[in-house]
Amino acid sequence: MIPPLTFLPLYKERPWGGRAMARLYGRRLPDEPARIGESWEVVDREDDQSVVADGPLAGRTLHELWRDHRREIFGAAAVSHPSARFPLLIKILDARETLSLQVHPPAAAAARLGGEPKTEMWFITEAAEDAVLHAGVRPGVTCDSFRQALRDGTAADLVPRLPVRAGDSIFIPSGRLHAIGAGLVLFEIQQNSDTTYRVFDWNRTGPDGRPRLLHVEESLECIDFNDTAPALNPPGTVTLADCPHFRVERRDLAPGERLAGGACCLLGVVAGSVSCGGRAHGPGTFLLVPASWPPDAGAVAGTAGATVLDVRPGSD
Repeated sequence: MIPPLTFLPLYKERPWGGRAMARLYGRRLPDEPARIGESWEVVDREDDQSVVADGPLAGRTLHELWRDHRREIFGAAAVSHPSARFPLLIKILDARETLSLQVHPPAAAAARLGGEPKTEMWFITEAAEDAVLHAGVRPGVTCDSFRQALRDGTAADLVPRLPVRAGDSIFIPSGRLHAIGAGLVLFEIQQNSDTTYRVFDWNRTGPDGRPRLLHVEESLECIDFNDTAPALNPPGTVTLADCPHFRVERRDLAPGERLAGGACCLLGVVAGSVSCGGRAHGPGTFLLVPASWPPDAGAVAGTAGATVLDVRPGSD
């Protein structure tokens, strides 16, 4: 029987990043002044691999698990999954500055442009008082009017601003124009893709005084200009995202409440703690509960209760 697994995080420096993961989750980050914008928690890519942190499979990569132990860890349904790599990528993001306005390509556009399709969702774990997300386009915006606004430097006026606070979440399908605002820490669940087209960087310049490289034409091919009503999930929503690529549910557990085993899931601890396999896991932890883990073992909330994201890979 394979016990629940945790992985060593992969930290990524970003010019917009910070040090919040040390404060919130007790992470031992690379030495200052490194600005850590992303922690890749679960990843199976050619150049980036999650490695099992401890236990009988310590040192094994996620790719090796997907290749060699697919049935017992990921379940019978995963055996026929078409992907040669684990199909999800999970991150923690720390945005001290607003990210560029960007879009991820739908499947058809990705194939045409030589990229990878990407749909994702965000769960906010910390938000500054005035924090916002940018998503979609305002009614009446067309490809031509948006192109002109890019030339004029006024593209920000054409994108809705959504005030957010901790506990909010939003689904970001491929083709949705979006940007993470300053002062946010969030969990990101996404397709296993690293294709991003930046279309507008708020008229900023880089450290060298020059505008940042953008992908205007690629972005305009991908943006859904009918996406005029983006919305956060209402308070109390249980199913935060449900698409062919993944299903994400928020679970608020009472002390001692069990999450049934018997199916592969990834649990992201938002608050409180969860004990699983005789070990406690606090906020900011992602653990993979194998399909072979018996239902009567389950995952148990700590005495103070817990909030977790229950992530299930889809069939696509």
